[in-house]
Amino acid sequence: MNALLIYLVEVSICLGISLVIYRVLLSGLTFFSWNRSILLGLLILSGFIPLLRLEFFDLGPEITEMTLPVFQVGDQVAEVGSRWFSWSQLLIGVYLVGVVFTAARLIFGFMVSQRQIGNAKKIYYNKHYIAIHPEFVPASFFDYILMPDFDPENTEQKQIILHESMHVRLRHSWDLLLVNFAKVFFWFNPLIYLFENSLREVHEYQADQGVTFSYGPKEYATLLLKLITAKPGWQFMNNFNQFQTKKRIIMLGKSQSAHWQKLRFLTLIPVIGLLVLVFSCERQDLEPQLSALADFPKVMEVPLTIQDLTVTPYQNPVYEPKEYDQVFDVVEQQPNPPGGMSGWNQYLATNLQYPFEARRRGIEGTVIVVFEIHPDGSIKNVEILRGIGGGADQEALRVVMNSPKWEPGKQRGREVITRMRLPIRFKLAGLISSNSISAKRIEEQRHTPSEPLQEIAVIGYQSQSN
Repeated sequence: MNALLIYLVEVSICLGISLVIYRVLLSGLTFFSWNRSILLGLLILSGFIPLLRLEFFDLGPEITEMTLPVFQVGDQVAEVGSRWFSWSQLLIGVYLVGVVFTAARLIFGFMVSQRQIGNAKKIYYNKHYIAIHPEFVPASFFDYILMPDFDPENTEQKQIILHESMHVRLRHSWDLLLVNFAKVFFWFNPLIYLFENSLREVHEYQADQGVTFSYGPKEYATLLLKLITAKPGWQFMNNFNQFQTKKRIIMLGKSQSAHWQKLRFLTLIPVIGLLVLVFSCERQDLEPQLSALADFPKVMEVPLTIQDLTVTPYQNPVYEPKEYDQVFDVVEQQPNPPGGMSGWNQYLATNLQYPFEARRRGIEGTVIVVFEIHPDGSIKNVEILRGIGGGADQEALRVVMNSPKWEPGKQRGREVITRMRLPIRFKLAGLISSNSISAKRIEEQRHTPSEPLQEIAVIGYQSQSN
């Protein structure tokens, strides 16, 4: 559900950027066929780009991060997730109601239109079907030209029919069908309605241009002013004088845009490329393919006990430089901890402690440890990339340094040095009594991650006696 909300937001951003580029750079040009194609293309791309998932590999100086599951404690996290779930459910519910209503309105309008055309008198004139009914206003609807009456000798009606025949010949109703289909899914977004107005505007410019090939612009402009009507048309209808009369008359008197101005359309290339980069390209860090991911506990509680009053010393192995191959951030076969992920989980649960000094001073945060897995499986060159103090950095170093040997990573079948990153988040859960702490049992809850895992968190409790 969250993915749907994110998709709707991303499409809205794409629509907004596309519409701004069109209105600022292209809407004033007289290349109406180009503008029509651009509008339709931008509409389709705005809905399609966020659906693309183009993965690229970051092989720069950033080191690969081995991610571990988040260890959380108490009901607070679940409560926050529950609230978000409720709000997302509410938003999705409102959105779906709007989709159903808009779709029903679209289908009902199409059925009514077909019924009214079925009741109208139809004639075949100049290779086009004309539906005549007193309630009609001059308009076009797919293959039909709609007229309230018809006189083949009337000059004004000839201009109107020529105008509407351009809509039919260019299949403008199909454009409006596409826009209305998009409105079903983006009914809440005002940008889609602005897109529709821009497209209808271009349709009218194209049809007006076709009329001026046979009639003078001044005579045709007079007809536009004479037949102004406020009566709305159907959803797929191109009304002869529905809106934008002033802009249409101005465009009739405007000279043709110079051919070199077509270069403006090239600005769309970097814009589309940027949208693809932002919304479609995903960085793939080539995270370690570690086994038994389903055997991780979700909660690890570290109570305050007497043993916490002293920091357990850690062993700092002396590193002896040797002639090793290069250090790999990404390898074909990633290192595995002893016993797989379940063994690594057991090791962390048994050895990680919340330092007493950090607990006493209320220090929380994430410690990031960087280390290397050597070909013999040993862990060396352990460093703190980011620390928080209060003994938490030393605790993170101690746990990593004292880890049993790993199964080394391999590149082209050869064991190599692999650099890893491990974030450990220290978080205080709040104040509880010492008795309840000592009596509390550490409980492991199994879960299967549904998305990439980010870090491990050590939860400690503060005693009221502190």
